[in-house]
Amino acid sequence: MKQFKYKINGNDYSVTIGDIEGKNAEVEVNGVKYSVEMEEPAKKEVAPVKRPAPVSAPAVAPAARPTSSGVAGAVKSPLPGIILSIDCKVGDNVTKGQRLLVLEAMKMENSINSDRDGKVKEILTAAGASVLEGTDLIIVE
Repeated sequence: MKQFKYKINGNDYSVTIGDIEGKNAEVEVNGVKYSVEMEEPAKKEVAPVKRPAPVSAPAVAPAARPTSSGVAGAVKSPLPGIILSIDCKVGDNVTKGQRLLVLEAMKMENSINSDRDGKVKEILTAAGASVLEGTDLIIVE
C-alpha cells in the first residue's frame, strides 16, 4: 500500500492506494473506499539499485590481476567483487586472521583476512578495483 497526502484548493486529502489488478485499483480517500478503473494497466515500479559511492583509487594504483598466478603466499579473492579498502601496506607484519582488506560482493562487505603470520611483500590490487574469484590480492611471506 502507498499513502499520499494532497492539498487541493486548500483542502487536505489522505489517499491510500491498495491492490492494483490489471486496470482496477482499490483507493481510499479520507477514509472512503473507491474502486477505480484506470485507462491502462499500472506499471510496476522497480526500485533503483543503490550502490555505494565509488572509492577513489590512488593516482598510481596497481591493476588487479585478472586470474590466479599461483604465487606462493598469495591471499586470493574468495568471490568476484570490488575492493572497498586495503587495511595494510607493503612491509607490514601481519598475523593469521588479521584483516587485510574489505571486498564488496553480492551487496555485502567481506573482510579478507590473512591465512598465515608473515610480512606483506606485495599488494596486487587497489581500492575501487574489480576482482574475479581466485584473483591474487596480497602476497604475504
